[in-house]
Amino acid sequence: MARAVLLLPPLACVFAGTPPADLARALGRADRVDGESGRAAQLRRHFSLLPNRWPEAAVCRLAEIGADVDDVRRHAWLRVDPAHLRADIKGVLLLGTGEALGLDEADSVAFLPALKPLFGDAGFQLEAPHPARWYLRLPKEAKLPAFASPEIALGDDVFEHAPDGPEARRWNALASEAQVLLHNHPRNVQRAEAGRVALNALWPWGGGTLPDHATAAFPKLHSDDALLHGLARLAKIEAMPAKPPIPEDALFDLRKADAATLRPMLEALHRGDLQELALDFADGPRFTLRRGQRWRFWRKPFALLRE
Repeated sequence: MARAVLLLPPLACVFAGTPPADLARALGRADRVDGESGRAAQLRRHFSLLPNRWPEAAVCRLAEIGADVDDVRRHAWLRVDPAHLRADIKGVLLLGTGEALGLDEADSVAFLPALKPLFGDAGFQLEAPHPARWYLRLPKEAKLPAFASPEIALGDDVFEHAPDGPEARRWNALASEAQVLLHNHPRNVQRAEAGRVALNALWPWGGGTLPDHATAAFPKLHSDDALLHGLARLAKIEAMPAKPPIPEDALFDLRKADAATLRPMLEALHRGDLQELALDFADGPRFTLRRGQRWRFWRKPFALLRE
């Protein structure tokens, strides 16, 4: 029998109000474990890396079309994603990165020629295999400061997340020079005329070298996320585009799902088409559902706690 694992958004995003009665009953009777919240913690529950570090840039680069694993291993990598900053009374805020900016291939073609010499003079190669995902190819021995991920810094004053330490000065200077180039770039005028926000900064994060090995607790992945596809390639499991979940041994990336997405899988569990259904919510709760739990009739239905 199959065991399906669903990666889900936070509980309150799936159940905007009171969960439907059948789902509330099933969750109340399920086995529950609470873990760490956040995107990185959620993925660590399903993939193990050796060494145990998460250089997201290298893993994502492995997932890009045409990426060669030996070439990726020969270098260190850093994501330098297109970003939009805006100054207000709270400081200079990070308001969006990557796909949130609505970038296309024409943007990459326009911006990269201005930025490549800046990083080339520093000994780094700027690559943009996807309009929303930009990378620096670095020497394998490159020393990097700790950069905050966009997930952590979004909406905050960027100076609260500025790197520090002996390597930070060089990177802060490069980031400032990139901002000047982007601020003065004519492509941003065209974007403004089209009603799109400016690409006025780069956000560095996820640096490091590719791990030696990865393992996954399932044989198949359904997702559109570059990081998950890179992890799947490293773990040597089958990876396919995202799709509605079906009763099979697989991890389904449903981090934009709602309660309606869960009902067909719950019905498959009740029919016996599915041996086990694992629901992993991004804010930490994990529920394991099995058919035999229907006899736990003494348990109360699950309900969201409201402050």
